[in-house]
Amino acid sequence: MVTLKVNGKTHTLDIDGDMPLLWVLREQLGLTGTKYSCGIGSCGSCTVHINGQAVRSCVVPVSSINSSQEILTIEGLSADNHHPLQQAWKELDVPQCGYCQPGMIMSAAALLNKNPEPSDADIDASITNICRCGTFNRVRRGIHLAVQIENKLSKRGRS
Repeated sequence: MVTLKVNGKTHTLDIDGDMPLLWVLREQLGLTGTKYSCGIGSCGSCTVHINGQAVRSCVVPVSSINSSQEILTIEGLSADNHHPLQQAWKELDVPQCGYCQPGMIMSAAALLNKNPEPSDADIDASITNICRCGTFNRVRRGIHLAVQIENKLSKRGRS
């Protein structure tokens, strides 16, 4: 038995502890926003947060996660899809095919949690996800726009 806290909800599952977190999220919990692509932790399509840190879920066995750790997926980032990154992605039409974008957004959210005003160099160093469509320049612009959106929300008393 494995107990996981995902998007604020606790789940106790009878699964093999060696199963990658990615497959637990997708197959056991039905959270298909986290994508499978490379399966070896290189591309970042499967990025989720564990205790606020961006991790590649395809290489994380569920046995390595304890029940007190918080797992956040793209579905849990915002209840109404109004996270500043999601707003910026829509406004700038960042994705092309979109397959890698949930992982890209989760990596960007982890970056902004650590560094609320990143430079282009900070973004380039932190966002190591692979996008076959080559939307990296739009991703960078989207992160900068999300900072502006967050700053406007903070000035209004929301965060």
